[in-house]
Amino acid sequence: MSILELRTQVLQAHGAGSAEVEELLAYNQNVFDHHSEAIAQLSFPLVNEPHIAAWQDYVETAQYQGARTALISSLVQFQFPIQSGISTTADYQLATRKGQRSTRPQPGLELQQPEQMQVSIHSTLAGAIPVITVGCRADFVSLIQAFTKRNEPVEIPDSMGACIIGGYNNWDRVNRYRQQWAAENPGHCSEQDWLVEFTRLVPRKELYQDRFVILSRGFYSNVAPASLGLTEFEWLQLSLTIRLEHECIHYFTRRCFNSMRNNVLDELIADYCGIVAAIGQYRADWFLHFIGLEAFPTYREGGRLQAYRGNPLLSNSAFQVLRSVIKSAAENLEQFDCTYFSSHRTPLDQVATLIALTTLTLEQLASVSSASILAMSINFQKERFGSVFV
Repeated sequence: MSILELRTQVLQAHGAGSAEVEELLAYNQNVFDHHSEAIAQLSFPLVNEPHIAAWQDYVETAQYQGARTALISSLVQFQFPIQSGISTTADYQLATRKGQRSTRPQPGLELQQPEQMQVSIHSTLAGAIPVITVGCRADFVSLIQAFTKRNEPVEIPDSMGACIIGGYNNWDRVNRYRQQWAAENPGHCSEQDWLVEFTRLVPRKELYQDRFVILSRGFYSNVAPASLGLTEFEWLQLSLTIRLEHECIHYFTRRCFNSMRNNVLDELIADYCGIVAAIGQYRADWFLHFIGLEAFPTYREGGRLQAYRGNPLLSNSAFQVLRSVIKSAAENLEQFDCTYFSSHRTPLDQVATLIALTTLTLEQLASVSSASILAMSINFQKERFGSVFV
């Protein structure tokens, strides 16, 4: 049986008609790039991206001056408040598009608990990544609005507790580049000379674009601790671990396989790794709580799943089938995890499982043969990367 035939049969078994099958085959298509020649050369952890050097300076400055002070002088969004229409002002556009400081005093980004904000560098399989951790929900919302909504007061879903910011134009790094360039080119560093050099810089995005994580300390996916049988203290600690690992997995798939989507498969993989990192094993019931399917077949409005409905949005009937498929995939994954890793889990097991999950589709994970499919893929990844995993 071909993969397409298996996927179609799984969808039909979960109630999909021809229209829903067509929608979901497209939505659940695996787009992780495993065909690049560079993948065969991967060695973990990956080499850090260039922006880490500047962020290490921010971390060092934060140790003495606090995170807000360290970041406000470097990341221009910190220099503006959350205010309706601010992104259309000349000051804001000059700051974010050209790195020019405002000539008028701005109140800056207001935080309720600025002293609780932290900036750190977190090591991952995909290399180090900067992390900004805030002290309260209101400050998380403000940072998300600043860095993803151009400092506009756009509503942020309660179920969102972390975000990975990619392709961020860091004007502090541009200024550092210019200073170094000027020092290396004395006598040839006029404003006109810089404009010429700047055109050479623009295509080299690695020299000025950053990727970092914004992290909150609240309950993961806005799920109450009582729902999972935990105390508030326990759940807050576990939530932070799950949330950070979840974002790091998105960073991993982006760097290694050139994809990081708002898609159910991406979320299943990231939550799988996050839950395992937090408690040492996978819990499908936790995942179903996180996405709003704890009372399947009923879907809880406000659960995360509705944020991954695709573009264009899945039809109501296709979304209903997707809920059934994702439940089966999560339960199959828990059964497999409990059996395959019943005694111990090595670092190679972890990376091989992560990579194996990125080679499959949601329908394969939901199928009756999911255990054998996943085991085969994991064993292949162990052979593929075992000798280079460091």
